[in-house]
Amino acid sequence: MSVIFTNGCFDILHRGHVEMLNYCKSLGRVVVGLNSDNSVKRLKGKNRPINSQDDRKYILESLTCVDKVIVFDEDTPISLLKLINPDIIVKGGDYEEKEVIGQNLFKVIIFDYVEGYSTTSTIQHISNW
Repeated sequence: MSVIFTNGCFDILHRGHVEMLNYCKSLGRVVVGLNSDNSVKRLKGKNRPINSQDDRKYILESLTCVDKVIVFDEDTPISLLKLINPDIIVKGGDYEEKEVIGQNLFKVIIFDYVEGYSTTSTIQHISNW
């Protein structure tokens, strides 16, 4: 069975995340690289993450489409990718293949962006409510 890798902050899980993770599962065994709290702060700013890495990991592990969640503290998952050696990396449609870390080492599939779903837009919506 193929090993499928995806990664991200998964700070507020939404439909776009779940659709992508279900797609990953249709391809094989799903390993999620989850940015640590420190990594999310460096990437997204001092007010993030909204949910702790333990909570984010627990929620992802509760999904039947996810086989394994590994927290990483670096800003990119390149060390984790080299360790796991996946058959395919899947990223959301807000990425282009040339932007995907590891694209020079592994096959990359860009999952179509699910319009209207992002953690940033969810946070903005709540802030304006």
